[in-house]
Amino acid sequence: MEIITLTLGQEKLIQQAAQLLVDGFKVHWPNAWQTLQDGLDEVHEMLAPDRILRIALDEEGNAAGWIGGIPQYDGLVWELHPLVVRTDLQGQGFGRALEKDFEAQVRVRGAITITLGTDDEDASTSLSNVDLYDGTWDRIKSISNLKGHPYTFYQKLGYTITGVMPDANGIGKPDILMSRRI
Repeated sequence: MEIITLTLGQEKLIQQAAQLLVDGFKVHWPNAWQTLQDGLDEVHEMLAPDRILRIALDEEGNAAGWIGGIPQYDGLVWELHPLVVRTDLQGQGFGRALEKDFEAQVRVRGAITITLGTDDEDASTSLSNVDLYDGTWDRIKSISNLKGHPYTFYQKLGYTITGVMPDANGIGKPDILMSRRI
């Protein structure tokens, strides 16, 4: 696996990165990037000079996954957005490698924290379809993964749930906020 910075002009990889968003998010987040054009819009937005877009290539030089980053708080905090791995390659270390590469990229830019939001739009966790304004931290403390939600993947990488945004995606559909110090 090779991880490179995706740049304008790499049209084949840009198309593949966009398709990865459509394919990779349709199971848990069907409203995220529904069309190739939606994916292309996101990829082009992430190609802005102040952002990070790193892409993992498979043995044939095709997109295996990618990770993006957006600076916040004068660059002390970077939002990891998004992380996607080709469905046939999930569970083979591509996501972990992309996240570790991202950590190195933001560290040299002066970051001390990485943060992310991982939505629960399909009742994949025990935080879905409950009143998160009541006993918020107790609910977070006892969270359970009901349908393969990626928050547990991020926990394995050292991220901690630092909050939730109740109803971020509609009533009972929260965004789970996670962070870690680097």
